[in-house]
Amino acid sequence: MMMITEEYNMSMYPDNLTWIMAANDTVESSSNQFEQPWWKQVMWTCLYAPMVVVATGGNLIVIWIVLAHKRMRTVTNYFLVNLSLADAMVSTLNVTFNFVYMLSSDWPFGRFYCKVTQFVAVLSICASVFTLMAIAVDRYIAIIYPLKPRVGRRTTLCIALGIWIGSIILSLPSFLYFTTDFIEYVDGSVRTVCYPEWPDGPNNYSRLELIYNVMFMILTYFLPIFSMLFTYARIGKELWGSQSIGECTQRQLENIKSKRRVVKMMMVVVTIFVVCWMPFQIYFLMTSYWPEITNEAYIQDIYLAIYWLAMSNSMYNPIIYCWMNSRFRQGFKQFFRWCPGVHATPDGLTRREVLTARYNYSCSGSPDGHYRIKRGHASTQHNISRQPSFYSEVSELTLVENPPPAAHRFPIKVKDRRKRRNGDSLQQGGGS
Repeated sequence: MMMITEEYNMSMYPDNLTWIMAANDTVESSSNQFEQPWWKQVMWTCLYAPMVVVATGGNLIVIWIVLAHKRMRTVTNYFLVNLSLADAMVSTLNVTFNFVYMLSSDWPFGRFYCKVTQFVAVLSICASVFTLMAIAVDRYIAIIYPLKPRVGRRTTLCIALGIWIGSIILSLPSFLYFTTDFIEYVDGSVRTVCYPEWPDGPNNYSRLELIYNVMFMILTYFLPIFSMLFTYARIGKELWGSQSIGECTQRQLENIKSKRRVVKMMMVVVTIFVVCWMPFQIYFLMTSYWPEITNEAYIQDIYLAIYWLAMSNSMYNPIIYCWMNSRFRQGFKQFFRWCPGVHATPDGLTRREVLTARYNYSCSGSPDGHYRIKRGHASTQHNISRQPSFYSEVSELTLVENPPPAAHRFPIKVKDRRKRRNGDSLQQGGGS
């Protein structure tokens, strides 16, 4: 009987326990060497379960905040919805099932879902990275080239659709080449494994897989990181390195502060992404050049920790939005208003405030339009046009162009009060 070598190995993005089958389906070992003891299963479950709950719930709440409140439907926020959708997908459709697989070393979900879960993993990673790049480019154009017209809602949706189409194309090999097989032990037990089998050979022996993995790492990690470092460095120099800020008006200063808040938030999001995924990339490089380390007994716990850190990136983004943006913070309060101690303003996401400014140029060279800002609930406002090109997507103010005629801007009771005052004056004049 020929012997099968059993390895704890990573199948690219994000994970897997894969076992390389060299000959037939019987192993000489009497049991599965990678099966976790009960106390480790409890420990890892206590780490993974809260992460899945927070990632899924937090990202779904972010999607609700943006789609349920018209004021939040901006270009940047639409991209954040795209990012939250990808994060919610990976936490619900991939992490949970792969965690069960990593603990038991047995795949009980069938061949089709073996393909689906790996496809979803790669799809969500691609969509997340490309969305972060789209946000960086959008902020770059808005701040470095403020006179250029901003992308509208339709263009934003087309970009998001293009992101998903490109992500699907990059994810297809996972759906095509992942499969399942059985390992039978000498004691009669049988285990199902989910692993990639490329046309030119199994995992760790396929040249096509190596080329795909290297290209995938470049396209979804190194290239996005360098491009976002460049764009945010230029943005930071523009917003924090300007020497003419002392000549700005109060309105222009508020505009710059608003832009800075958005850029700071996105810089934190990108930094967290880099930190969470860097150990995973290092692990991939090490196992590619030294595959023998996957036979070490300690590798399973190391990989579980690295995988948890990479997947936990999905739960940090909603926390960052709530922490660094007052509108998202108000949205979370509104969602959890039924909890004791949570106080939320009912119209906190729809209240509108206003100021009036003439056409001039802000410190960054972008035109300020002549707008009148109005107070009141969103349902009572009219003639709300698109925001000017300089205006930050996540802001404390909402601009309203072409205000209604003066006769409609004042409450009726004010007119009645004036009439009564004029009537009293006439009566007094007549009496005298």
